[in-house]
Amino acid sequence: MLVLIVESNENLGRIWLRHLERLGFDVTLATTQKQAIDILREKDVAVIVLDLVLEDGSAFAIADFASYRQPDARVVFVTNTTFFSDGSIFQHIPNACAFLQSETPPQDLAAMVQHYATHH
Repeated sequence: MLVLIVESNENLGRIWLRHLERLGFDVTLATTQKQAIDILREKDVAVIVLDLVLEDGSAFAIADFASYRQPDARVVFVTNTTFFSDGSIFQHIPNACAFLQSETPPQDLAAMVQHYATHH
């Protein structure tokens, strides 16, 4: 199963990538909206780990495209902000399944992805 990580901070994205690979996932890292959309056009993705605030592009646009192109793909949002800390993101993004802080331990993020990937 493919997991797509969309994270502007490439170093953080690679940390998550390594933890997910240890669990046996095929993982691709995108740092921009364009890269993420290109991957979603070409590959079947089970779970998207998506930073809510990207330096280049819109997380909402990626999640919206994924809901149209790959409606079974689940989105785990991560953020280092307080946006949507009230849980309202689940009202705006139908394929959102989790909302975590960027500081969440990588092994906990990987466990969350594993849980949602098994229900893909």
